[in-house]
Amino acid sequence: MAAPKRASSSAKKPAKQAIPVLAPRDVRPAPVVLVSGPEDYFADLAIGLLKRTLRTEDPDLEVTEVEASAYTGGSLATLVSPSLFMESRLVVIDGVQQCTDALIVDGLAYLESPVEGTTLVLRHASGVRGKKLLDAVRAAKDVAIEISCPKPKPNELVDIVLGEFRAERRRIDPSAAAQLVAAFNTDVAELAAAAQQLITVTSGDVTERDVERYYGGRVETTGFKIADAALGGRVRDALALARHGFSTGVHPVPIVAAVAAKLRMMAKVSDQHGSDAQLAKVAGASPWQVSQARRELRDWDDVRLGRAIALVAETDHMVKGGSRDAQFAVERLLRKIATRDV
Repeated sequence: MAAPKRASSSAKKPAKQAIPVLAPRDVRPAPVVLVSGPEDYFADLAIGLLKRTLRTEDPDLEVTEVEASAYTGGSLATLVSPSLFMESRLVVIDGVQQCTDALIVDGLAYLESPVEGTTLVLRHASGVRGKKLLDAVRAAKDVAIEISCPKPKPNELVDIVLGEFRAERRRIDPSAAAQLVAAFNTDVAELAAAAQQLITVTSGDVTERDVERYYGGRVETTGFKIADAALGGRVRDALALARHGFSTGVHPVPIVAAVAAKLRMMAKVSDQHGSDAQLAKVAGASPWQVSQARRELRDWDDVRLGRAIALVAETDHMVKGGSRDAQFAVERLLRKIATRDV
């Protein structure tokens, strides 16, 4: 048998990351700004802050937005060229993950000699299209910066709410932030908008009472609110909230997912020692979630907890097509969890 061929020493290696990678709120002017990652809320936040900064420096800032999929060769030179009155320019090219070959060619050339007084933003959400241009930008030391916009993890959503308040020099109680997350946990932009609305309509520190006042109806019909009632042993509340949720359009799947998430967190902290903050690092959660899971564990032993997790898996199959009556399957789950009948 022939020996396997060795990789050629001349094989092209990935471009080395030579530019700073910043969080969206830390964006700053640079000749080229790469805004990468799938979360559009973070991308819009970064580009909006950059636009505001540039406009503060030059009120006559000229802003141009272009779709990468419609880009034609030679257009970039026109877009970045100084005008007669030498106003600063911000050129935003959106959807670079769908760019034309012409944009790659022109973009690579532009990196060699950026135009003074112009900021070029390249928005790339995901995928390999345009990788050659991205690699060149990431290797362009002293020319470019990158703004990372990943999809946040569930345990990072509370920090997003807290960040919205800190940016406005306001404060929200962590428990109130968690309550807001429970109501708006499926869309980061919607969550941030809800936080901004609270900042606008309240004064002083925001508490759970404020969240309940403005978003009480939304909070009541979330999967986590229903799961809280079931794991708290409040069978009537759990069933009432679920039925109200069904009547207002809440799907059975997120309810089951919420129960599953809370049971998994309980399993992670069961029989563990240490402070809530210490266990939060291990469990990949927030300290308040660990604290809540510990409280909910008081009525559970490991055997019953394992049976409950198995019941959730069975119900998950049922609400995803394994049963003709998904709502009944959810009510059965909630009843058994609330009464510890597992």
